[in-house]
Amino acid sequence: MRTDQILTRLERVFARLDREPERPAHLQTPQMSRHRVVLLGSTLAFYLAIVVAVLTTSWLVRLDWQIMFFRPYEQWPQLHAFLDYLVVLGQRGPTAVMVAAWLGWRSWRQHTLRPLITLGVALLLLNVTVGSVKLGLGRLGPHYATEIGSAELFAGGDIFPSGHTANAVVTWGILAYLASTVVTRRVLSVVSAVVSLSVGATTVYLGTHWVSDVLLGWSAGLLILLALPWFEPLIARTEAYVFDLRELLRRRAETGRMPAPVVSALTPLLSAGGKWQLKPVAETVGELAAAPAAAAPAGSAAGHSPAHRSAVHPANRPHLIRSERTPVTPVGSRRPAHPAHPERAGTRGTAARPVAGG
Repeated sequence: MRTDQILTRLERVFARLDREPERPAHLQTPQMSRHRVVLLGSTLAFYLAIVVAVLTTSWLVRLDWQIMFFRPYEQWPQLHAFLDYLVVLGQRGPTAVMVAAWLGWRSWRQHTLRPLITLGVALLLLNVTVGSVKLGLGRLGPHYATEIGSAELFAGGDIFPSGHTANAVVTWGILAYLASTVVTRRVLSVVSAVVSLSVGATTVYLGTHWVSDVLLGWSAGLLILLALPWFEPLIARTEAYVFDLRELLRRRAETGRMPAPVVSALTPLLSAGGKWQLKPVAETVGELAAAPAAAAPAGSAAGHSPAHRSAVHPANRPHLIRSERTPVTPVGSRRPAHPAHPERAGTRGTAARPVAGG
């Protein structure tokens, strides 16, 4: 394929992107329906049942030990290399970066912060809920088990529930939760379910988690996704607050109530595609340098007039410090007498004036 054909196709792709609406009319926020409430209650009951089964050292704990003794990683060693890469889809760092990059692009295209804020809320709930249960129960993993048949609880571990599994459910399931059409939501729901099930099974194969860890991780991640509609009002208020803060910064930058370095840093963020043009700092510094020194009031040194005090000091010129002034008297205050208090200056006979070149 020739270069001109490639460029033509790229131009068509970018042209389609430019025609994308700012806020899709079909973008619907999930509601806490009766069906969702039933699923949430069922998942919560399953979650509590697994915790009770492990605490009471029931048949589920015996199943954990049987699979551990089976050692799946020794039964199918040819799968080990592939599954080492597959389990990365459940690690919080890489998956959060990938999903945040996609949702950030969506936020930029649709001019909304809801995808990124929803991801942040979901990850915060994941860290709080899963992390607290991990540290509270303190279960050891299969490779560190010390007593056969024991649940290995309260021993300083942190593997119950499985963080990889819960993270896979939340990070990939958030894509289905934020889908803009019903068909896309169903497809992404299937994809996220397959990925989370694969990651959970992989951790059991590698011997890093018990089966009960994975079951509790699946239910923990699903609880977060089902409960997200309750946090939609908070997400909407946070988005409105961020946009109001941006407008406030934009107005302050336009009226000159912000320091020049801050205006220079915020200009790319507040320009909004050239609609709001702010004055560059270089032009402001040039205007200050080109101002005639004769415009200063008589009896005041250059650079110390009220007009210059109100203006922003150029970044490439050093500020004058007190030690550079010649003291008016050998002792006492080094600051010259203020013209608004003539009685102070009258004690010396004449009003004190700063030395030229101040």
